[in-house]
Amino acid sequence: MNWLSLIPFVIVIGLSIWLKKILPGLVLGVLVGAFLTKFSVLGGAEKSVDYIIETLTDEGNLKIIGFLYLFGGLIGMMQISGGIKGFSDWVGDKISSQRGLLGLIWLTLPFTFMMPMFRIMMIGPVMKSLIKDMSISKRKVGFTMDVSTSSVIVLLPVATAFVGFMISMVKSGVQKYNLDMDPYQIFLLSIVFNFFAMVMLVIGLIRTFWSSSEKERSKKQSGKDNDETDYHRRGIEKELSTVKAQPWNLIIPLFLLLALTLFLLWRDGVAKGAETFIQAFSQADATFVMLLGIYITLILTFVFYIIRRQPMDETIYHFYDGGNQLMEAIILLILVWSLSLVTEDLGFSKFISATLGSFLPSFTIPAIVFVLGAVVSYFLGSSFGTWGIFMPLGIALAVSSGASIPMTAGAVFASGSFGAMTSPLGDTTITTASILELPLTAYARYKLKICSIGAGIAAVLYLAAGFFMT
Repeated sequence: MNWLSLIPFVIVIGLSIWLKKILPGLVLGVLVGAFLTKFSVLGGAEKSVDYIIETLTDEGNLKIIGFLYLFGGLIGMMQISGGIKGFSDWVGDKISSQRGLLGLIWLTLPFTFMMPMFRIMMIGPVMKSLIKDMSISKRKVGFTMDVSTSSVIVLLPVATAFVGFMISMVKSGVQKYNLDMDPYQIFLLSIVFNFFAMVMLVIGLIRTFWSSSEKERSKKQSGKDNDETDYHRRGIEKELSTVKAQPWNLIIPLFLLLALTLFLLWRDGVAKGAETFIQAFSQADATFVMLLGIYITLILTFVFYIIRRQPMDETIYHFYDGGNQLMEAIILLILVWSLSLVTEDLGFSKFISATLGSFLPSFTIPAIVFVLGAVVSYFLGSSFGTWGIFMPLGIALAVSSGASIPMTAGAVFASGSFGAMTSPLGDTTITTASILELPLTAYARYKLKICSIGAGIAAVLYLAAGFFMT
């Protein structure tokens, strides 16, 4: 009866593609899975709540949830303090050429690498105002924004909103199969095997600095071409548009968070016996360090803003507002973790070992996982959702077939990156198209043509790497 463990995944994927939202599918998937483990209406509901409670009582999970909420709160504080607006105004006066404009997008990475939506929303308005004075394709500017975001952030091992989620996905697989491997070390090694992100990074740089200029073929979108407006946030957006520009209110907190995270990782790793910087990264408790780093940064940033006469009530309010903006990701995480517990109780890993893992050549596993994950992620438009669905599958296949676990994890992360980069349902695509006033579907098709080349190259690289390393 282990085949029943596939039912929750089928529900999640099918309902997500149909509704174009992953949250309802996850809720139903957990509920149905719990019902299958305890076959009664009330018993199934009780069991689903038990899985959620078990997820919320896990110490590692709580650290990640805390980090995400506090990180969102920091972004909210930087918005109301004028840090984001100030930085945008500051760089806007220094660009005079197309290459300089595209180069600026890459140069903003040290200040904006921590969260994709944060980066796009910060640099997007600046790019839009600069495009007006230049004959440059909006689509090329948008693609440069997106590729420098999606392809870079997933390759960074610390101080991003992705790290905690990605480590948690690996950790759940390691714990399931009692692997004698450190989750953070697997995560670090998986970065080397995120071939799609690396290929797109190269393509993005080539198109930025060496490709010929493109003629503007896009018309201003209007009406329903734009993403639907978040009417309930109009008041907050209007308030943020009136704040005084103060770039140091962004620069100092971001540098502080990065420096603290790196220092605390090194300190914790040394305390655990590491002798080198790299060893310290692999041995440190990354989830706790990230939580501690953001916690200290928030306290110091709050003091810094008070010294600079930032109203305390406004700062606190936008801390909560910023944290609440990440509640969807947090709820998604909780349901993904719960789904993992459900499917394991239904015998998912045993089923995979007895079926796919028994006849698929081990060197093909990363490539197969990447291709399947990329297709699903395109329809979901969610890297988090794709990682949550395919990481249990990928690790199960790797363990049962003997494939490289870090390479397979890298293939899962790469597949999610493909969807986030190309899907018309992806937050990055929607936000960039809206800010630059591009027709959403046309812009998504434009990116898909380019990213399909990168995906094809990545699939070949997975096959080659799997063949020579297995």
